[in-house]
Amino acid sequence: MKLQMALFLIVCGGTLFASVVSAEVRLSSIYSDHMVLQRDLPVIVRGSSDGYEKVAVTFRGETRTAVPDRFGRWQVILPPGPAGGPFAMEIDGSNSIRLSDVLVGDVWVASGQSNMEFYTGGVVNAAEELKSANLPEIRLLTIAPVTSPFPLDAIPTTRWVTCSPETAAHFSAVAFFFGKDIQADQKVPIGLIDSTWGGTPAEAWTSIRALSDDGSLMPAFAAWAHAMQDESNLIPEKAFEKRKRALAIQLGLPEPAFPNHVDMVARTTPGGLYNAMIAPLTHVPIRGVIWFQGESNGSVEQAPHYARLFQALIRDWRRNWAQGDFPFLFVQLANLETNMGDGWPELREAQRQSLVIKNTGMAVTIDIGDAKDVHFANKQDVAHRLALAARAIAYNETIEYSGPLFRFQSRDDHALRIWFDHSSGLLAKGGAVKGFQIAGPEGKFLPADARIDGQCVVVSNGEIEEPVVVRYAWKDNPDGNLYNQAGLPASPFQSRE
Repeated sequence: MKLQMALFLIVCGGTLFASVVSAEVRLSSIYSDHMVLQRDLPVIVRGSSDGYEKVAVTFRGETRTAVPDRFGRWQVILPPGPAGGPFAMEIDGSNSIRLSDVLVGDVWVASGQSNMEFYTGGVVNAAEELKSANLPEIRLLTIAPVTSPFPLDAIPTTRWVTCSPETAAHFSAVAFFFGKDIQADQKVPIGLIDSTWGGTPAEAWTSIRALSDDGSLMPAFAAWAHAMQDESNLIPEKAFEKRKRALAIQLGLPEPAFPNHVDMVARTTPGGLYNAMIAPLTHVPIRGVIWFQGESNGSVEQAPHYARLFQALIRDWRRNWAQGDFPFLFVQLANLETNMGDGWPELREAQRQSLVIKNTGMAVTIDIGDAKDVHFANKQDVAHRLALAARAIAYNETIEYSGPLFRFQSRDDHALRIWFDHSSGLLAKGGAVKGFQIAGPEGKFLPADARIDGQCVVVSNGEIEEPVVVRYAWKDNPDGNLYNQAGLPASPFQSRE
């Protein structure tokens, strides 16, 4: 009996010893060959291990070590450094990993819904644009569209790739053109992380903690509840379609065509996309964020709540990245015939109001969309306007980066005088100023006569003796024509009494 016990302990001990010495060190999949790390900020490297042996990471001649915690997770922080490369990175534990062609420069996260997801291969003059996409100083990383009920530590398996006509064609067009502009301006490597999913609302990209901290954001949960009720009503129809397809396959017949039912559960659950597609990135130092979203919150029921929701999202991401007020640059909704009433104008106003947050910038796009297609193909101008904002806000260049933005109004006899920021060289493209409406105390809006007076616009209507409110380009597909001398369009707005 004692001999059997001794043999059992030897075997078990040998097995345990073998499992410890063979414990493999692994890297989080965000680290790979060709990656870009953020310049001038600490380099953070994460991974996991099956054992508790020390892990050493060497980069740019510096080595730092860590011991995995009880869950097998480890993190190493190396000193910051300037832009440069290519470098190698070595990770040593019970095994060794070597990453090559690592660059240091600026990392930008591109997120939002389908207009940010829209591929470069679908833009205007795509073939010509892609001919010049051999840009080895730009690296691309695509995050798979996934969701989670809780924050994840790591993203699904993916790899950084060097920008080329082949890789850029299937990457976010706005992110690609933005990165191209910034790289040409800054002359440093640029890393672009594409974390997007079409048809998604802002609440899905916001953490549950941030949503639950503010009672005024409860309408986001109400909208989700309605969407889930609609989804449950489709369950019998989906089951019927599944049986019909299975029968067709069994009989060797062509599969029947059915309506495309969008998976609303995956893409609309509050916090779900933040948990799976943003939370795993928040340990990675970045230069900033570019954002294109809002279409899925543009209903008349949801749009009035968007200002509070979007501002909560920005603050949420900054808090969880713990990098201070990094630049957060976003695209205002483009022109489109939606037949949704005031939903889109209200949402554009909510986006404009979000500029009260420090280090934010907005690209106005009411003049470059497609009235008949939400997925308009001119993503080059969108990216260029975002890049102007980045150059001013992130890189402190003295340039004009925004169209005129409403500041305040004052009475001028029976007219209202509208004052703007970014108003140098106000002009009306194509003739007289158009797109303004004015209302008296009763709140009925009428078309306004408008004229430019220096850096102001004076608006009036002969039928309104005491104007109190003015609005501009207040339609889903507006016809405003006010610009500044930089050729950037004025943002739609509605003043308050």
